[in-house]
Amino acid sequence: MSRSAGRAPSLSRRRFLGAAGAVGALGATAAVGTGTLLAPPAGAADAAGRGSAVVPFHGEHQAGIVTPVQDRLLFASFDVITDDRSELVDLLQAWTVASRRMTLGQPVGKVNDDQDLPPDDTGEAMGLGPQSLTVTFGFGTSLFTRPGDPFRIAAKKPDALFPMPLFARDEIQPDRSEGDLAVQSCANDPTVAFHAIRDLARIGRGVVALRWSQLGFGRTSLTDEEQVTPRNLMGFKDGTNNVVVEETHDLDRHVWVGPSDDPAWMRGGSYLVTRRIRMMLEIWDRSTLADQEQTIGRNKDEGAPLGGRLEHDLVDLQAKQSGDLVIPELAHIRLAAPQENGGARILRRGFSFTDGIDPVSNQLDAGLFFIAYQRDPRTGFLPVQENLARDALNEYIRHDSSGTFACPPGVTTDGFIGDTLFR
Repeated sequence: MSRSAGRAPSLSRRRFLGAAGAVGALGATAAVGTGTLLAPPAGAADAAGRGSAVVPFHGEHQAGIVTPVQDRLLFASFDVITDDRSELVDLLQAWTVASRRMTLGQPVGKVNDDQDLPPDDTGEAMGLGPQSLTVTFGFGTSLFTRPGDPFRIAAKKPDALFPMPLFARDEIQPDRSEGDLAVQSCANDPTVAFHAIRDLARIGRGVVALRWSQLGFGRTSLTDEEQVTPRNLMGFKDGTNNVVVEETHDLDRHVWVGPSDDPAWMRGGSYLVTRRIRMMLEIWDRSTLADQEQTIGRNKDEGAPLGGRLEHDLVDLQAKQSGDLVIPELAHIRLAAPQENGGARILRRGFSFTDGIDPVSNQLDAGLFFIAYQRDPRTGFLPVQENLARDALNEYIRHDSSGTFACPPGVTTDGFIGDTLFR
């Protein structure tokens, strides 16, 4: 991806930044009057009553991590195409203003009646309401390691931030992996999730360029105790033992960067790992039910661990029958279990995807877009994935995209995304 320094912002972005003015002043106004000034439009709820649901944009942690997982995803990775620090900071400020408005179901800018200018908002989400939209941001390794350190942040790169190494059977495609900036847009309506990424990309034109993106259409995990465990495209319940928001002790231990962790700018944040995992569904669909259950380590109907009756029964890794392990040695749930990985736990909020037909194999290009948050990938995702190199499930899956990002803490009402990094 080519890079250019010092490009002038596009017309829409200049107008947006002008409308935003001093972000601090706008943020202070939002703190006392957001509910009045930017309230969701009346009647903007769908038949299920979800359209008017608002997830607060501001807070100690970024929304979209422990937020109850929504139904739809559009994940985007961007390359920064300027070497001007002030342009990058201006963009992050503009993205903050836009995201705050969109999560409230509002357009990103003022209503524009000038027929000779493009609208400030692309318009496709008008009238749909907030739809529980969350917009979560992360910084990639390459932003810190750019030659010459133009953003003056190289010394602030976390040791915990690094591209994942290649694991057994990986088929990682560089052009759909990593990136300088990541944006995770989740909502209960696909148009609302799409709209957020589209408008952020439009605002960033001339400063960032889209590197890769991934749509997700169905959650494959749960992040609170009220949600029902979903099923992945293999037909199995997924995320039964995921960390949930009610487990505050485990969140502090395994998900949030701690108050004494380094670097200081990441405290209250989390590290994001993404993996696009293609499922060889045609092969899987020809496998016997017994083979599928032995591969996963759970029964397909109820989702109970083998040897149990109910989904949430204790996973007994020591149980044997006729001298053989009830949950096989290479079963997925055994190799992913915390007790097999030094107690490591990660918070998953992945989505199913389907991207048409693979032109080479003429088979479905579908699977799981894996998303995991953790306090430190070195003690979270990395040891788990190294253990999963022996997974019997590898016969049916291929990893072809990977990304690791540092997601800073939440945004205060007078701050902006990543302001702890750019102070």
